[in-house]
Amino acid sequence: MEVLETNINGCFEINPKLIYDSRGYFYESFNAARFREKTGLNIQFVQDNQSFSERGVLRGLHLQKGIHAQAKLVSVLKGKVLDVAIDLRKDSETFGEVYRTLLSEENKKQLFIPRGCAHGFVVLSETCLFFYKCDNYYHKASEAGIIYDDEDLGIDWQLAKDELIISDKDLVLPSFKDYISEYAQVK
Repeated sequence: MEVLETNINGCFEINPKLIYDSRGYFYESFNAARFREKTGLNIQFVQDNQSFSERGVLRGLHLQKGIHAQAKLVSVLKGKVLDVAIDLRKDSETFGEVYRTLLSEENKKQLFIPRGCAHGFVVLSETCLFFYKCDNYYHKASEAGIIYDDEDLGIDWQLAKDELIISDKDLVLPSFKDYISEYAQVK
């Protein structure tokens, strides 16, 4: 596997080594020892999640706070997405940085998103089967997020606003500035 650093500390893009033959292909989607060797991180995943979505569905920007924070390893099993991570760790050198990448069934890339970063994606293909591994269990009361169209972040989601399908819950998430202000007071 090839592990590439992104502009966010502790956030890595992973390109697996594919082995092709007359039957198709094979690749190792995760190997804890290799991941630790390449990143220096000793991650213990405890929960796997999948979502199915249609073109234009935007999920995010989500994270869990406090002791329920989650690191995630995300990938696309079927389809194509624009995947986005934002560093919300106030003590991080890359605080406020945004990273965007295309994940697809063709490129088989994965993105590792460390704890304290928000994550979201928009489906660019007709449908998408999205997969993610988490290093902590989901805890509803620890849910948090940033509104997808925050002007300070200026994320280009590659689709027109009228093409986006967004949950009611995600439409009322706070701005980046409001989230940081609230988080700094609660911390």
